[in-house]
Amino acid sequence: MSAERPLIAVTATSEREAQPYVDALAARGGAARVLTPERYEGVAEAMRGASGLLLCGGYDIDPARYGAEAEPATGKTDPERDEMELAVLRDALERNMPVLGICRGMQLVNVAFGGTLLQDIPGHVEPGGPNDGSVRHEVYVTPGSKLGAIIGAGAVYRTNSLHHQGLKEAQRAPGLMASAFHPHDGIVEALESPAHPWLMAVQCHPEREDEVPKSFRKLFDWLAGWSGRFGAGDMP
Repeated sequence: MSAERPLIAVTATSEREAQPYVDALAARGGAARVLTPERYEGVAEAMRGASGLLLCGGYDIDPARYGAEAEPATGKTDPERDEMELAVLRDALERNMPVLGICRGMQLVNVAFGGTLLQDIPGHVEPGGPNDGSVRHEVYVTPGSKLGAIIGAGAVYRTNSLHHQGLKEAQRAPGLMASAFHPHDGIVEALESPAHPWLMAVQCHPEREDEVPKSFRKLFDWLAGWSGRFGAGDMP
């Protein structure tokens, strides 16, 4: 294990948006380089020295990215951020680097692998609600999944939810596996890849630590820990 703090690239629309994720990584010994569309100057500079990638929540993904037209319920998009994130994700996957996608980040992973999205779904966010739109619901984590191994067990958990877009099995990219679902409406709550063992993506927001089970906070331990091993050249 390298004595240095692993450097993890964190994508966001702004520094302020990225801060909760940066804080979560710092608490686990990880250093962050925040990548925003405004400051992005290409993959080489963005990923220089990085040993992990965190794709944060944020605006809707431009439907044109998955061959669809925007529906009336589609929110604000940021095509420049889409372009940046797809580029750095490709780079990370090519190098087999640890990647964690959160909320929009999970949706971006699905689109990058050739999947599509449902542009509006009910019950997964409460605009203007008492917790900045966040609601709570059950998530079934599949036993034997990578997510189950990270958090400790496949079971039913109660997590936060802050998204109005998402996917079901029909929208899932063929190269990805769903490792968690909403048990009532079938919305996919986590994705992983058999071909990329260090890729994990979830719909919930574990950076809002008081809204998720303690076990879900282990996702940041997983990212920081394996990023440190990647940087040290100590990956299995």
